Amino acid sequence: MNYTEEVANRLNELLEKNYDAEAGYKLAKEKVDSKRLKGFFENQAQERYDFGHELKNEIRNYGATPDKGTSVKGDAHRAWMNIKSTFTSDNEESMLEEAIRGEKAAVEEYDTIIADMTLPPSTNSLLTKHRDNVQIALNKVSAMESIA
Repeated sequence: MNYTEEVANRLNELLEKNYDAEAGYKLAKEKVDSKRLKGFFENQAQERYDFGHELKNEIRNYGATPDKGTSVKGDAHRAWMNIKSTFTSDNEESMLEEAIRGEKAAVEEYDTIIADMTLPPSTNSLLTKHRDNVQIALNKVSAMESIA
């Protein structure tokens, strides 16, 4: 596998994780009553949707085809969110906990790829912007969870 294919594959993995995050945030929005949390989850779903389009363009720049769906792991995580919300009395706290877990994993995934010092500047810049926005969301959701 050449370098271009390797980077495209890693970007496709990020794309899949952004699909998962978007779907997870949409589900979380349905599971909470708080208008503030609904708005936050909706904004995060939209941001992940936007990240997906940016990643698709970057993948195409490598001459590859973007993936078109969520992962089995992401699907299982959303199923767990559904089960957890069914059996817990505090959906808001459980959805915040799941968002924190997902955002931490996303930051780590972005950091791993960004650490590749041979990434083209455009790819590095895009991924750094995404990672920084995910970190901001993680900080916000952590703050919300601490006061929930």
